[in-house]
Formats: sequence, structure tokens, C-alpha cells
Amino acid sequence: MAKLLPFTKAAIESLVAQHSTPFYLYDEQGIRETARRLIAAFSWNQEFKEFFAVKATPNPHILSLLKEEGCGADCSSLPELFLAERAGISGEDIMFSSNDTPIEEFKRAKEMGTLINLDALEHLEYIKRHIGLPEFLSFRYNPGPLRKGNAIIGKPEEAKFGMTLEQLFEGYRLAKKEGVTRFGLHTMVASNERNLDYFVETARMLFEIALEVRKKFGIRIELVNLGGGVGIPYRPEDEAVDIEAFGVRIRELYAKYEMAHTELAMECGRYITGPHGYLVARVRHIKETYRKYAGLDATMANLMRPGMYGAYHHITILGKENIPATEVYDVVGSLCENNDKFAIQRIAATTLA
Repeated sequence: MAKLLPFTKAAIESLVAQHSTPFYLYDEQGIRETARRLIAAFSWNQEFKEFFAVKATPNPHILSLLKEEGCGADCSSLPELFLAERAGISGEDIMFSSNDTPIEEFKRAKEMGTLINLDALEHLEYIKRHIGLPEFLSFRYNPGPLRKGNAIIGKPEEAKFGMTLEQLFEGYRLAKKEGVTRFGLHTMVASNERNLDYFVETARMLFEIALEVRKKFGIRIELVNLGGGVGIPYRPEDEAVDIEAFGVRIRELYAKYEMAHTELAMECGRYITGPHGYLVARVRHIKETYRKYAGLDATMANLMRPGMYGAYHHITILGKENIPATEVYDVVGSLCENNDKFAIQRIAATTLA
């Protein structure tokens, strides 16, 4: 089954005449439309914000066009803060979530007026001692064995990110005592997940915690960040997430838990740009020994996912999309043995010769 492409072979040949391969090509219209669909699905929450995960595609041009669509930025490092700033994203349109963070980065995040999301209870005293606490603080929750991760992100209790529930409550108590007046809540427990039930249960968990924080400490959580992790269809037969149904189900839960006046946010990255990015490469050599190899001018340095953890990455041969597949090739690059093979991926294809 072929994947639909937003360009023709002729268009790519024209680009190749101007730019040597390999190169990345992003579909601006596709990115804009996906961002619009996500934001529209949550438009019932007046202050909803998509903080695009800069780490997913750290490109200032893409960040700029997403800013035009109303997106903010999810940043986890100083370079990402600089990228967001370069794209014209600033202040509370940035959520700064990092771990093992040097004070210089917290300082810059505070100076920029970003929404700082703490990964560890210990960071509260660290910030207070060195730069003083900001007006707004959010805390990242790690539910441990109370929630299951998925094949990509693993078990939450084995992850370095976030706080236990006890630490979370202590963070809110101490922060309020120290004069913090505005609060957020965040979690991220799945990656590339396409089962909506997973996200609904995550939202339920966060809403319950928000209500408990209000009851225990008289603190109103003004921002609940549901995290990211919304998956995309890597294989042609995979179904995309029904983002409109997602918005409806979260709205029902939001009403059930009486979360009125609570802003919601997400930090999708892969979901926004993943379906709209393409690595364009040429077949440099065909080799036949015990197997058939298609050697590209791209390498693992250009696309690490398949080589690093066997992730599937769909390959389309331009001009032969609808020709029946009759041959099987290993698609490789020019780096050294074994772990540096480009894709370590076998594909069924029409002959590449």
C-alpha cells in the first residue's frame, strides 16, 4: 500500500536540481492544517494552548509558522529557549520543562517570563536559593506503577522524569508558603500512542489531582498540561488519531470534574510535524550478495530512528508508487558496520535497478 505524497516526482526532480541529496522536505500546508485541527478540537477551552515540542523539529522557520497558527513552545534547554525566542515566541507562550537543569537555564527561563515546570521537588529550593521563585510554577507528576507507559516510553516508575504524588503535594505546599501565587500541573507518560483511552485516563488522573490540591491547600490549578505523545500512522495501513473525538472526550471529562476556568494545554511535537516531513535521498548503488542491498546517499546520521531501535519508516520510490512489489531489499547507508547501517530495514519493492 502506497502512502499519499503532497508532491510529484517532477517537483522533487526540480528541487534536486537545486539542492543536493539527502535533504529534508516539510509540507507547510500539512503542518498548518494539523496544528489548526488540534487547536480547533480544544477550542471549547477558551485558553487552550498547544506548546509545540521544540525538540521534535528544532527549526526556527517551522516554529515561526506554528506561532502564526497560535502555537507556543515547549522548551527543555537553553538552545530551545533561544530558538523559540528567535521565532518570536516569548513569555507565557513558552513552557520550560527540563530535568537535571543548570541554574543558568532556569535564570534565562525566568527572565523570559516563561511558565516554569519543575521536574523535581529538590529544584524548588535550588531556584529559591539562586534566583528566587517566580510568580508561576508548575510541577511534573510521575504516577509510577499507578499508570502504564507504552513500548516507547517504558514504565513510568523507571523513568527519571517527574515527582511522586507525595512530592507533588509537598511542592505545592512549599511553593504557596514561599509566595508563589499561580500554579500548573503536568505529566507525560506515553509516546507515539494512538489509543485515545490512554489520554482520557491521563486527563482523569490530572483532574483528580487538581481537585485534591484545591481541597488540601486551597490552591487553584490554573493550567493543566496533558502532555504530548499523540501518535501518528507510520505504516500506510495505520489509522490516524481522531483528534476531534479526542477533544470531545476530554470536554466531557472536563465538565464531569467541574474544571471550569482551568486552562488546558498540550505539548505535541511528532503529531504536528511528523506526518509532514520527508527525507529525500537517492539510491547510489545496488549490491547483491546473500541479500539485496539498496545503498542510499543518506545515512543513519540523517535518520536515526530505524537504526537505533528498529522503528518502522515508510519508504516510497518516486514514480513507482503503484507498481506491484516484487523484490526485497535491505536499505542501507554508507557508515560503518552493524550498528551504523542506515535503516537495517527490509522493504518489498519494485526493482530499484
